[in-house]
Formats: sequence, C-alpha cells, structure tokens
Amino acid sequence: MTREQVFNFSAGPSVLPESALKSAQESMLNYGGSGMSVMEMSHRSSIYQEIFDSTKAKLRAALNIPDTHEILFLQGGASTQFSMIPLNLMGENGCADYAVTGNFASIATKEAKKYGKVNIAASTEDCNHTRIPKQAELVLDPNASYFYYCANNTIFGTEWKYTPETGTVPLVCDMSSNILTKPVDVSKYGILYAGAQKNMAPAGLTVVVIDKKLAGHELPITPLMLSYKLMIDKDSMYNTPPCWCIYMLGLTLDWLESCGGVLGMEQMKKARAAMLYDYLDNSKLFKGCAVAEDRSDMNVTFRTSSDALDAEFIKAASANGLLNLKGHRLVGGLRASIYNAMPLEGVRKLVDFMKAFEVANV
Repeated sequence: MTREQVFNFSAGPSVLPESALKSAQESMLNYGGSGMSVMEMSHRSSIYQEIFDSTKAKLRAALNIPDTHEILFLQGGASTQFSMIPLNLMGENGCADYAVTGNFASIATKEAKKYGKVNIAASTEDCNHTRIPKQAELVLDPNASYFYYCANNTIFGTEWKYTPETGTVPLVCDMSSNILTKPVDVSKYGILYAGAQKNMAPAGLTVVVIDKKLAGHELPITPLMLSYKLMIDKDSMYNTPPCWCIYMLGLTLDWLESCGGVLGMEQMKKARAAMLYDYLDNSKLFKGCAVAEDRSDMNVTFRTSSDALDAEFIKAASANGLLNLKGHRLVGGLRASIYNAMPLEGVRKLVDFMKAFEVANV
C-alpha cells in the first residue's frame, strides 16, 4: 500500500507530517548544498548549529516560551525524566507531590520514591484510570518541592482539561502526547517535557522546557548526564545530541506554523476528536472507555462487545489501511491515536469503516 492508502493510528512512534518527510527526503543526500546528509554532520559544525538554533527558536515561538525558561534537547526518552526530575528537584525538602492517573505517572512515582518522600496527591487507580481527578480532590503538601502529573494518558485515554493550582509549588508535567496541540501558559510550569515521537519528531529526542532557577540544586548522587544545570550550560551539547530528530522537529514546526500554529492544531484536534467521539456516543457496538468529560483528544480508547470481536475488527481494519488500532497490552480493547499529523480524512475513513463493521456485527 502507498502512504495515500494507509492511515497510521499508532500511539507512538506515530504519523509525521507528509511535508516534513518530503523535505527530509529531498535533502537526504545533500542538505543545503553541503554535500552531506544531516545524519552525517558534526554537531559542532556551523551548518548544524544553524539547524539547532533555528529549531530551538521555532519551538520557543510555537509555545511562546518565556526567557525565564530554557529549552533542552535530550536523549533517553520521557522515561529518563522519571529519574532526572527528582534527582534535580527534590532538593533540601526531599519530598514531592505526584498525581497517579495512568501507567506512566505510576512508573514516575515509583522512580521518585528512590530519591525522597512522595505524597500521592491523587490517584485514579481505583477506577482503572478512566477519569481525571478534580482540583478539589488534590491533597497537596505545602512543603513539596514540586507537583508532578502526566497531562495525557495514552493507555487509558484520559486528559487533564485544566492546569492544577498548586500555589508556590512548581508544576512539573509530562506532555509527551499532547504537546503542541493547544496553547500552554509555560510560565506556570517549573518543567514541562515530552518524548518527541507523538507530535514532534521521530523517536530519540526528548524536549525539556525548564525554569532556569530550578537548575543547579541536584542531589550529590546525580549522574553527570542527568544534571539540568550541565545541560543548560552546554546548550544540550555536552555530548552528541539526537541531531536527526532535532532537524525533523524543525521541519515539523515549519508544518505546524503553516497550519496556524498551536491554535490551528487545537482546532484540528477538536474536529478529529468530535468526529470519532460523536460516532462512539451513538454506536450500538463500540463503546468508549474513559469518562466523557475527561476523554483524551489524542488517544481514543474503545472496545466492541468482546475480545474476539475486537481482534476481528483490528484485522479487518488493517486490511483496509487503518493500522495500529490495537489497545495497549495493559488494558486490551481498541485505541485510535489521532495526533497532530493525522489528517481529518483518516478519522473519517475510520468512522466509515466502524459504521460498516457495526452493521455487519449487530
């Protein structure tokens, strides 16, 4: 099948903008007349420095990142941040608040407990993470070094629709699966971070946006490569950064700007999510998994009447060019990830196929 015949609903690595892929293809062997691919360039070269600086500037503009915050292009995936955050931020207080609303927040919580005291400010484990706690439910420690939450839960299909109020306690947020999908007041966050492989670039890059005043207080045991201060001081280039992924992020940001920036992305995501949820809410076969008011605009979780029928649906959908609709192994069922680069036509084709499948199986 050609790309035109396939729609990739993978939770990550996920679909990338076609224009970004074509730009990379056109420059694959000879970027900017250099005679080299970006994959071959020294990260210390002037031509790559231009790519790096340009990408950083584009991201700062896209998210309206204030000068108080530094942008870091790191490696190790979002999972490395589970350790890096407490190592750098636990500080003298030695405690932090965590909201456990999904699998990755749970893992982050367990990791943080290695380095200090963790207060569970909220947990939705009792309902299998099908909802997001309200502000009034948060049990906050006024002495916490930071409050941690995951903005969008890819496995369970829930999303925080509000920014938690934590007083003077810095907010730390994993935005891996909904960054660049709507405007964010970055000034409210001590740290926000994201693995790139959902809305930004290929796997291998992790973007961290950090309030610079939080750096430089790491625990003595912090490994060299996990120091925010060192990474800020070296502008993410203490060692070789993920050069190709940074380049691809720049191309994706070009596409994003051509579509109206994050405001344009917000309109597009609302249209995609509404189309799919409107069908699910009226279907006799397919049922959504998350509480309606907390449903994710990025990862739509649903199922049919049985595991066997779920499997049949996945097989039939794949044969019709609708790929990677199997739910995460922890929960089963079905999942459609509709990130920024998923065209509305992909969701339309999915809904049409679901309607036909319903007619045949009800």
